[in-house]
Parts: sequence; C-alpha cells; structure tokens
Amino acid sequence: MTIFQLRQQWLQGEMIKRGWSGFLVTHHVDIYYYCGSMQTGYLFIPAEGEALYLVRRSLIRAEEEASADVEALGSWKTLAERLRARCAAAADAPLWIATELDVLPVQLFGKLQAALPGAAWEDGSLLVREQRMIKSPDEVAAIREAARVVDAALEAVIPHIREGMAEFELMALIEHQLRLRGHQGLMRMRAYNSELITGMVATGAAAAVPTYFDGPAGGTGLHPSSPQSSGRALLVRGEPILVDIGCMVDGYLIDQTRTLVIGDLDPELQHAYDVAEQVLRATEAKLQPGMIAEHLYLLALDQVQEAGLGAHFMGYGADQVKFLGHGIGLEIDELPVLAKGFKYPLAPGMVIAIEPKFTFPGRGVVGVEDTYLITDSGWEKLTISRQGLIRV
Repeated sequence: MTIFQLRQQWLQGEMIKRGWSGFLVTHHVDIYYYCGSMQTGYLFIPAEGEALYLVRRSLIRAEEEASADVEALGSWKTLAERLRARCAAAADAPLWIATELDVLPVQLFGKLQAALPGAAWEDGSLLVREQRMIKSPDEVAAIREAARVVDAALEAVIPHIREGMAEFELMALIEHQLRLRGHQGLMRMRAYNSELITGMVATGAAAAVPTYFDGPAGGTGLHPSSPQSSGRALLVRGEPILVDIGCMVDGYLIDQTRTLVIGDLDPELQHAYDVAEQVLRATEAKLQPGMIAEHLYLLALDQVQEAGLGAHFMGYGADQVKFLGHGIGLEIDELPVLAKGFKYPLAPGMVIAIEPKFTFPGRGVVGVEDTYLITDSGWEKLTISRQGLIRV
C-alpha cells in the first residue's frame, strides 16, 4: 500500500465519524497529497472503497502516477451517477460531500452543485490541512534536501556579493544556484491572492517598504504589478541585507532567513538582530510536543517588549504581522501557525518555520529564520546554514 493510499484511509476514517459520503478533492496540491499525481481533474475519495481520479488532462500521466482508479472526466452530466456508484449509501439516500471550500472558486462550486443536485456540502478544508500538519519520513527527507540546497546555494553566492550590486542581481544569482541544485522554481501558497517567488531578498530601506504580502518584510519589487521582494536598490556598506529564501525539492519546501551586511551594522540594528537570535533560542527551549502554538508567539511578544522592540517586531505600525512562525510542507503557509488563537499542541512530525524579525522604516529589516521538525523528545533543526550575522 502506498503512502497516498494510507492518507486516503485516514481521511476515510474521519469521514465515517462525520457521516460524510465522500470527499471531492479539487485543489491540485491536495490531489497530489492524496494520490501522487497533479493532473487537471478531481479526486473523489468515498468514505469506503477505492478513490476515483476523474482527469481532464493528462489522462496518460495520471494513469502512470496516481494511487487511485483513473478515468476520463468526460461529461459533467454523468458526474452524479459516477460518484454515487462509489458510495456505499443507498440509491435514494442523500449524498454528503466534503470539499476544500477555502480554495474552491465560487463559480466552480456552483457548477459542482448543479452537477450533484440534492447533495449536501461540507467544508473539509480544515480536516485536510490538519492531516497535512504531520509529515511522513519521506516528506521530511524532501524538506531536509531542500534545506541542503538552500545552504549550498547561499554559500556559493556569498563570495560574489559586492557593494553597488542591485537587489535583483543578488536574487538572480541565488535563484541560479538553487535551480542548478534541483530547486523546482515554485514556492506554493494556499492563501487567496498570495504569491511568492523564491524569497524576499532586499537591502536597507527597501526591505522595510511594506506591501500586501503577509510577512514582516516587503521589498519594493521591480514593478507595482509584483510589489514585493527584490527591486533596483543597490547594496550599501553597513546596511542589512535580508536574504529570506526558500526552495522546493520533490514538491516540498524549506524556509530560511539570514541577515548579511557588508562591513558592520550600526549598534541599534545590531542590537535588534541580537534580540532576534535570543527570541529564536528562547523559542527553541519551549519547542516540544504538547506546547500550544499560540503560547510560543505570546512568549516572544513578552520578550521583545522587555527589550524595547515591540513596535518593530514582525513589521512596523499598521503593517505589523501577528505571528512568529508557520507550518511548511507542500505549501509555505501550512498549519500550525505560531500566533494568537491557534490552540494546536505541537506534535511529532510537524515542520515549522520560526522567523523573529525587526523592521525599521527607512533603515532595513534584521532577523533570522530556521525550520524545525518536532520530534518525540523535542526538535531537530532542518535548516543547516551558518548561524549568526553574516559579514561579507
């Protein structure tokens, strides 16, 4: 039995508890998670029995890849009959179908409702996201390899960093080295209208320019149509260079931040960077199974307030973000989130990126980010790049 079929079985057990007839998986990342293929179509997992992957394109690829029965999607007029044939419910019993309403477009949902008249719909998105919190050894291995690639790429680029280099030039060098080592070139996000390129690489005041992206650093970007990350600002001696980069290997992501500087930081920014390191160490001390996710965020808030840096923590003013870290895996914004209101107890198999940072408008962003695996006895740091402020 494949890992994908085991995931289907777990989901089936949860559906039986809830009285659902089946789960119609529509989101391409979730389809991959449950069957090992990402072709255009829909995966139906009944509460009992074999999953059915209805594929528009490419049927040939799906047949080669998927841990499910594969059929051509064909006419929508036959959808209700085909899904009911997979369900154990009586022919006249109503179908209770779950799907991922957090990402399903309203227009497509309306089409599905019309194709399945009389079906009752449930939002199963949280169930899927909670299942995906716990990573298998193979998933962790892919994330660990992505961390190795990020470290090798960063070390290859550091000797080429120079004063007067443009941000986008530094980003291009990093992306080139990542791709040479196997980065798939994507950083997937689940949140609506959220996009992320390989990372946020910016210097000085440009790094502290706020933007729509839900993170502590924005960056100007090259154009208002893509208003984040690297722009045309030049690297200047003494200014912090924020290198917040990721990498995808075999579909899985790593997230890492290092602060670089040509020469030395001024004392105030150096102090803020030191506090970021202290917050990370204090968080590590509490990073163990059973710890409630929001408590780690609240402890960090207390720590930065005591240091007199609360106004700069994870952004500035109205653009501060309200989290310390986030789950990561197939997508960069997975559960659990280390933020107020997230009551999840940490559990073995969770992979979490923790990123204490401080934003100073007109001056820059400093901080650090590492990604951790929660283990039975504590944690393992998956990111392996050198620690501390990196002086070029």
